[in-house]
Amino acid sequence: MTIEGRYIVSLKGAAGPSVQSAAGAVASRYGGRVERTYQRALNGFVLTATEAQARRLAADPQVERVEADSVVSGAETRYYPLWNLDRVDQRSSVLDDEFRYPDQAGAGVTAYIMDTGIRTSHSQFGGRATVGFDAIDDGWNGQDCNEQGHGTHVAGTVGGATYGMANQVNLVSVRVLACNNLGLTSQIIAGVDWITQNAQRPAVVNMSLGGGESPTMEIAVANSIASGITYVVAAGNKEQDACNFSPAGVPAAITVGASNPMAERATGWGGTDTGSNWGTCVDLFAPGESIRSAHNATDLASRVLRGTSMAAPHVAGAAALVLSVYPTATPAQVASILVGRATPDALRADTLRGSPNRLLYAPEVIDPPALV
Repeated sequence: MTIEGRYIVSLKGAAGPSVQSAAGAVASRYGGRVERTYQRALNGFVLTATEAQARRLAADPQVERVEADSVVSGAETRYYPLWNLDRVDQRSSVLDDEFRYPDQAGAGVTAYIMDTGIRTSHSQFGGRATVGFDAIDDGWNGQDCNEQGHGTHVAGTVGGATYGMANQVNLVSVRVLACNNLGLTSQIIAGVDWITQNAQRPAVVNMSLGGGESPTMEIAVANSIASGITYVVAAGNKEQDACNFSPAGVPAAITVGASNPMAERATGWGGTDTGSNWGTCVDLFAPGESIRSAHNATDLASRVLRGTSMAAPHVAGAAALVLSVYPTATPAQVASILVGRATPDALRADTLRGSPNRLLYAPEVIDPPALV
């Protein structure tokens, strides 16, 4: 859904500090008001203007693209009985009721959680969770006010003490979704822009969110990845081709589909979100049904949710494990390690609809030959 009278303007050339003056000059020629400028991830700004003003501005030789701002949501989550991390640390489908943390367990790595915020005081985080940026400006200051505790749950799967893949990773809230789990494309880009400028490296970003195709968002994410930051994104829950959604369609990002305990692509959820997206833009699958993690109701609360929002943070946590051992690994190397190491043919092929048959594998010992 697009927002009437609100546009994201991309200027030609590389991003930099001059964008503020350029934005003001362009806006003064055609009318409208500059609401926000970007510095690193995108050479552009957010403009409120009439449709006629936006059309005239789009024809300016300095302008690369004008895109209507649109609503982005966290991939919807639903409730389901429990299973947890056991599947991803072994090749066999017969679970052994154990999850073995590597010695480093994400130590020295920062994971940026682009979501509804994080209840940073939750006991699962042990003081490792902080607030970095809040694009919503509604007084919550990076904390999680979503009823489902979407962002807190995601953060718990990345780095919770007992629910997380990497229980020594540092977690930073980059709040780009409001209490209702919705945000604007311009707010998502603002979060990406802030991370690109301020990331403590080595770093991984989890984006358990998405909407329709947004070339502008995809450019911003791709530019941030090019700066050396690994991005893990949810494939989406619409039972459709993931390539038709952003940021799932970004080639350099690691796009994650959801699997279920029956070794299938997760489907049949009902409601508006019917199952994991599929297709060639999906890089690998991770558990996305019956995932227990931290909840924002209290500092001890937990909840079981499902969706590709729950699958992606397994992979983001695994990326943190890799980066804690190989802190100079590039995003392409991290992706190559995780995709190359994934368990092949672990899922029922007739459920995948052209997706790669690869399931996340995060063993106790990390020794990726791709970095030799």
